Amino acid sequence: MAEKAEAEARSASLVEAVLACSGRLEKEGLSGRISRLSCRVEELKDDVCSMVNKRYIEFLPSMQSAKDLESQVEELSGSIDQLKSRIEMEVQHDLNVAIAEFSELKQQLERDTLVLTGLKQLQEFETALKQFNALLPQKKYVSAACHLNKAQRILKTLESRRGFELKILKALRRELTMQTQNIIYLLGQEWQQMAVWKVPQSKEAGSLESAMETELHLCKVLSKEDVVPGPTVASVLQAFAILDELRLKFRHFGVPLEHCAEEENSSNLVLAEVLGDTIWKDISDCLIRDCLVHSIPNNSSKLGQYIEVIKATEEFEKALKDMRFLKEDATDLLTYARNVNCHFANKKCQDVIVAARNLMTSEIHNTVKVTPDSSVILPKMPDPGAGDQLKVQKVSEALDKQATNLENEKRLSRHTFSFPACRISESVQKLMVLAYQTLQEASASTDQCCIQLFYSVRNIFHLFYDVVPMYHKENLQKLPQLAAIHHNNCMYIAHHLLTLGHQFRGHLMDGIATFVDLVPGFRKLGTECFLAQMRVQKEELLERLSSARDLSSVDDDDNYSAANKAVRQVLHQLKRLGMVWQDVLPVNIYCKAMGTLLNTALTEIISRIAALEDISAENADRLHMLCQTMVDEGPLVFMPLPEEKQNRPFQEEVPVYVLKWMTFKELMLVLQASLQVIVDRWADGKGPLAAAFSAGEVKNLIRALFQNTERRAAALARIK
Repeated sequence: MAEKAEAEARSASLVEAVLACSGRLEKEGLSGRISRLSCRVEELKDDVCSMVNKRYIEFLPSMQSAKDLESQVEELSGSIDQLKSRIEMEVQHDLNVAIAEFSELKQQLERDTLVLTGLKQLQEFETALKQFNALLPQKKYVSAACHLNKAQRILKTLESRRGFELKILKALRRELTMQTQNIIYLLGQEWQQMAVWKVPQSKEAGSLESAMETELHLCKVLSKEDVVPGPTVASVLQAFAILDELRLKFRHFGVPLEHCAEEENSSNLVLAEVLGDTIWKDISDCLIRDCLVHSIPNNSSKLGQYIEVIKATEEFEKALKDMRFLKEDATDLLTYARNVNCHFANKKCQDVIVAARNLMTSEIHNTVKVTPDSSVILPKMPDPGAGDQLKVQKVSEALDKQATNLENEKRLSRHTFSFPACRISESVQKLMVLAYQTLQEASASTDQCCIQLFYSVRNIFHLFYDVVPMYHKENLQKLPQLAAIHHNNCMYIAHHLLTLGHQFRGHLMDGIATFVDLVPGFRKLGTECFLAQMRVQKEELLERLSSARDLSSVDDDDNYSAANKAVRQVLHQLKRLGMVWQDVLPVNIYCKAMGTLLNTALTEIISRIAALEDISAENADRLHMLCQTMVDEGPLVFMPLPEEKQNRPFQEEVPVYVLKWMTFKELMLVLQASLQVIVDRWADGKGPLAAAFSAGEVKNLIRALFQNTERRAAALARIK
């Protein structure tokens, strides 16, 4: 241990010897001086913290103490700087010997320097708040706001450093917040006296009359009775800007003012320019959205009158520029107004699509009757140019000559290519009127507007194709009447699309506008919807017939009752469906649809009877009775027109629409006929029975109806 102590002593004396040899070490060691200096720094730190605690936490007066501490900080800072310089000069040589000791000393010095920097910042914070509190009563809001901002920056720097007590920082933050709210409150009081709105009390809020009578009274400088001069509007607003509160105030009004200068600020503040830069974007958007958009005409005939709006907009922007509210290159409103043709087209297209969608989502079952004589009332087309008139006249003369030579005595009916009588949705009729009116508008518009409106009309039909089937999907699947109406709607639209472009030839896009490409899609849309409903009805018919359990034993009362009930349900379903589709579907479509469904029922009955292996006489009689019910009441389901007398021709033409009608009647005859009658109606494969059944089917019926005798064998031999 003694040897170790002796070694340490030799090491310490070695450092002193090295420094002593250099001639730069005084009697007092550096280590001792730095140690005492560190103690002094800590004592000074404690004094400053105590002073801050008393001032901002305990609120004790300490002006003299603060000045004493300030002088001590400056004195101590000078000593640290001198000592640091001496160390850096004296440790330039022989660093290999004393590097460990001097590194520790330097780190201690850096820590002390960091603490001292923090103390200086606390001093600057205190100075900034003192100056702020001195300027605020003098109404020098701009300078006061600047000093408050400086204190804010210093506090942020202190909060980013380590080593300061959190309690002190919280106290400083609380004080700064209170002072900030204080100046904002005072500025708000000044602002309320400078800018006063006068709103009429008797008028309805939000009305145009109320807005026109609303006044804003602005006082540039407030007069004060005391010795302190009142602030200017510019100084109040500039202080708001420094505190980042100006935008909030400027959102409520826009008023151009002459520029004013703050005494402490050499630069001029042009309030109108600042105000314009701040709120013009919002104001211009508001003027366009709430004013200019509504000034766009709804009809192309009024576009010529819009020049007045353009002139008024130009004068308005010029007045704002004269006030220096707008920059010279700002033309937002005028650019919008001059582009009226584009805005008219966009607005018209948007209105058209919105109106079309509203029609598409309205109820389908509100219908109107259309007949071959019905037509969309077309507006009068504008007269073509003189050159076009001459060309049309020559073509017309040439066609007249050809017609004279090719004329035939037989002429087509004027309704040959007309849409058949049926019911369509009222909304679809209005949709077609909308399409015609929009195309008429397009024909009288500029080229660009014409193209936009033309494609808007095409978009109407694309929208119908996509929206209607999905929006009304559930009803179209469940309700057969709506499925029929939707079928008619699609066919009605397709019918007009065939000639829609042709009717506006010469007025739209050089005659190349067409809608014919949309026709197949609409026909398919209507057909698929109606066929899906037909499949639903077929499945219901077959399900009802399946309740007739075993037709081979209808001689049993229970089985016959079940079979008779099934037949009655089928007829009831067909009659109900016939009433639902009556006067809705075109007559030819109605008859085909009802004929197909009745044919489905007859085909099922025929196949089930023909598949029987044994049919007794009593069973055959009852099967005949069931079939007779179908024959007697089946034609009555054909009632496409409301007048009963008008339906008789269609009921008499049942075989035209029901493919298995004659087959069914032949089956009834076989059920009651003798072998000889059956053979005679076969007539060596040339009779009516042969037209209805194959040879195998007739043989199966004979085997089921007749016992195995020589006469039956002979009859079977003749069926081939």
